[in-house]
Amino acid sequence: MKVAVLVPCYNEEAAIAKVVTDFRAALPDATVYVYDNNSHDDTIARAAHAGAVVRSERRQGKGNVVRRMFADIDADIYVLVDGDDTYDAAAAADMVDRLVQDGVDLLTARRVHTQASAYRPGHVFGNKMLTGLTATLFNVNMPDMLSGYRVFSRRFVKSFPFTAEGFAIETELTIHAVRLMMPMAEMDTAYKERALGSLSKLSTFKDGFRILGMIVYLAREERPLMFFSLIAAAFAAASLLIGIPVVGEFLKTGEVPRLPTAVLSMGLMVIASLAVTAGLILDTVTRGRWEAKRMAYLAIPGPQDLDKRLK
Repeated sequence: MKVAVLVPCYNEEAAIAKVVTDFRAALPDATVYVYDNNSHDDTIARAAHAGAVVRSERRQGKGNVVRRMFADIDADIYVLVDGDDTYDAAAAADMVDRLVQDGVDLLTARRVHTQASAYRPGHVFGNKMLTGLTATLFNVNMPDMLSGYRVFSRRFVKSFPFTAEGFAIETELTIHAVRLMMPMAEMDTAYKERALGSLSKLSTFKDGFRILGMIVYLAREERPLMFFSLIAAAFAAASLLIGIPVVGEFLKTGEVPRLPTAVLSMGLMVIASLAVTAGLILDTVTRGRWEAKRMAYLAIPGPQDLDKRLK
């Protein structure tokens, strides 16, 4: 079984050597790949000295790095972890074993932090808000959707169409698995404070809005009928709000004294009807795309097939 540990990083000279060393110890038969994303410090040198295979991705953003990793690296099992030394490398072997034994395609490390400074309050709130929104829109039962520590099967990695460029990648990974009805699991793992000298690259507000934008984008792409029905409902409600008084006056007097209001109300209702029609058409198109992606996913051997070959 070929296992690859994928470590995207940017300016992580304070932590990268320990990350590489710890994962090489936890998974001695795995290859650790460090993909540098335009670091200006000694990240590359320290990663190479620690024994990692070091490569570079010039397009800035975590999503771009993970896209390159998934395309370049060939393995049976992929372990994706941030290079800031906040995740527990000792849990990696158990995570890989569970993914194979349970036959799941995505195993997410659910962060359990004992240090208050390890998980900033703004990040906690943002994670809960965005995870809750995603759970509502896509019926996702995953309390820690934004975790940066995951294990994937080969068929997940090689069937995943990327669109995200930055930290919104975690959202897209989760929704891809949910929409293709992949088996998923979670496992509690320790989450600790960043190494001294290592700074978080995640901006609470800037990246939070980017993740929110990705959720809206994926809702439009993956659930167009729901997306456009919500738009239609908003326009229909506005139409009724301004149109009912006009209709009431017409029923009483037989006249339409506020013609511009009546025209506006009618126009809003026409837009609502067009939105529903667009949703119905795009829903059919999305269904066809889903079937194609599902067939591509099923064409790749899964973790249980790998487990049978090993036995």
